[in-house]
Amino acid sequence: MTADVRLTDALHRLPHGAEFRFVDRLTALDPGQSGAGEYAIRGDEPFLRGHFPGDPLFPGVLLVEALAQLAGVIAQADPSQAPLPGLKLTAIRNAKILGTGRPGDVLQLEAEITGRLANLVQARGAVRVHNQTVLQADVVLSGGAEN
Repeated sequence: MTADVRLTDALHRLPHGAEFRFVDRLTALDPGQSGAGEYAIRGDEPFLRGHFPGDPLFPGVLLVEALAQLAGVIAQADPSQAPLPGLKLTAIRNAKILGTGRPGDVLQLEAEITGRLANLVQARGAVRVHNQTVLQADVVLSGGAEN
């Protein structure tokens, strides 16, 4: 199965609509272990009009969301684990927002699954823009019947 097919399958398992997906494509995937992806900041995203008028910046909280979505894609692509329905971001730890992106930039996302127990997935990752780290964070995702 190619990375593009796995990405499509995993994105369909995430609860986000297309308007709120911050992973455009995978550049690497070790299912259930780690992966890398990209999101191109187009400039027409509605939130950029207000963040900030005349000087649009990709919000730091959405950098965390992009990282969490990549972690979800990695977890949902694991062939040895059943997909977790309704997988969502439930905790953020050790987050450092060190910069941001602007329209025309590409967010370079990297995540590694650091633990998995029942309906919980722990991951660590980073977001880079122009090879400069703009976010480092640990995230916890949860899903399934107990969610």
